[in-house]
Amino acid sequence: MRYIIIGAGAVGATIGGRLAEAGGEVVLVARGAHAEALRAGGLRLTTADGNRVHRLPVVTGPDEMGELRPDDVLVLAVKTQDAIAALDAWGDAEVAGGGTAAQRLPVLCAQNGVESERLALRRFARVYGVCVWLPATFLEPGVVSALCTPLTGILHLGRAAGGTDALARTVAADLAKAGFEAPLVEDVMRWKYAKLLGNLGNAIQATTGPEPDPAKAALLLRAVREAKAAFGAAGIAYASDAEQSQARDGKVEQPPGVRGGSSWQSLARGTGSVEADYLNGEISLLGRLHGVPTPVNDVLRHAANIFAREGLPPGAMSVSDLTALADEAAART
Repeated sequence: MRYIIIGAGAVGATIGGRLAEAGGEVVLVARGAHAEALRAGGLRLTTADGNRVHRLPVVTGPDEMGELRPDDVLVLAVKTQDAIAALDAWGDAEVAGGGTAAQRLPVLCAQNGVESERLALRRFARVYGVCVWLPATFLEPGVVSALCTPLTGILHLGRAAGGTDALARTVAADLAKAGFEAPLVEDVMRWKYAKLLGNLGNAIQATTGPEPDPAKAALLLRAVREAKAAFGAAGIAYASDAEQSQARDGKVEQPPGVRGGSSWQSLARGTGSVEADYLNGEISLLGRLHGVPTPVNDVLRHAANIFAREGLPPGAMSVSDLTALADEAAART
């Protein structure tokens, strides 16, 4: 089985590098300076086990690979805002023996939020969700750090539509050999909705900085309360705090001094976009569909997108100013 990591950024490169280290066959898909660095010097991956260089095949798209193999597994690790382009490009790729990737190959959605699975299911016959607990940092082109210990990460895995199967079991076993825990779950989207609650703070961190602050925690709590009300109105189940704690406590300990989650990193790298439409925006969508006010999440989505669009540095806004905007929006509801 060969793993094609579509989006070999912080999370994707860590998964790909660790799989390769455990003896798996891996292809990395990247763009621009990152692709050039990976080709020239290999993937320089630092984990709690030390520094390693993985010299792996690198492509920028399916055209560089020719026909895909029937045993290929696509791991979608791009940000959700880039998912449609990636799914369309790879879904149309031809597979040896006939048919396309969308018809024949499995795609694993290893991303924040819950939208990518829905996007993939419109195109691919075999879609799996991956709930990613994997703090990792893109340091520079070709260089990624993932320092959690004793496990590199926890990746809950299951079919997006529910259930598990033989392919999921094989992937889980490969991930376990590579330094991850990969629990097979019948209800992977329930875990991803739970993860989404924590990711609502990505916009706060990106706009006001990653340093802990009671005011930031209070703003996140308001965003989470809106989300839980929207989930309740929509009839959406999510894993409890107790379940999540039991699943990860003591398994993915992050060393002190690690800065910035995925949205913060996107702003720091100047990528021009963040995931806010599919994190806070998911709550806004549910609220509008089911009559639940979501003013805090509306403000967080809007603020994060302004930062990305205008190229503002992460952390350039005070939490008091962000809170004031949320208060004004709440007063208007």
